[in-house]
Amino acid sequence: MLYAIRGEDVPDSLDRRIAARPAHLARLTELQGNGRLILAGPFPAIDSTDPGPAGFSGSLIVAEFESLQAAQAWAEADPYVAAGVYASVTVNPFRKVLPA
Repeated sequence: MLYAIRGEDVPDSLDRRIAARPAHLARLTELQGNGRLILAGPFPAIDSTDPGPAGFSGSLIVAEFESLQAAQAWAEADPYVAAGVYASVTVNPFRKVLPA
């Protein structure tokens, strides 16, 4: 089943985010290599694809996991969690409708 993982950044998270990004991306690349990643990306803090020093307000990952518990465990082990980038992380079952 698919799950949506949403991380909400702490204020002024940009430096922590930059430092933890390689490890964060490595985990996403592994999901992608296993054919389980649907999409992933950050929410710019301002209306720009490159927010510069404004940074990001959070991230969204939609991926396939065996269960809600597996998705939650994967999310809790994210390097952004360990680095203190995220103030909170939510995981919800997700049903993709479009594009088909």
